[in-house]
Amino acid sequence: MNDSNKKIIIIEGITEEGKTFRPSDWAERMSGALSSFQKHRIIYSPLLQPSIKDGNKCVMLDPALKISNPELYQSVLDFAKVNKLRICDEDETEKKVDKEK
Repeated sequence: MNDSNKKIIIIEGITEEGKTFRPSDWAERMSGALSSFQKHRIIYSPLLQPSIKDGNKCVMLDPALKISNPELYQSVLDFAKVNKLRICDEDETEKKVDKEK
């Protein structure tokens, strides 16, 4: 199976109960795990980066991270599960973390 052909996973900063997840910089903190600092600017990896979806902070997780860094990939999904965050793919089909392989 080629994970790089899978759609980007979007973890939204909204809980299953519809509440905004705090702290407000959670997406940047999480994405910082793969970031670098160049010319006085933070550069996020295309495998794990903060974004905005429907006005809410989110993290975009590329399934290719599962190959290059399986521990970090699983850690991100576990974080979403523990905090009951919404998980969608690029075509916005909501998925439950429990169903992730």
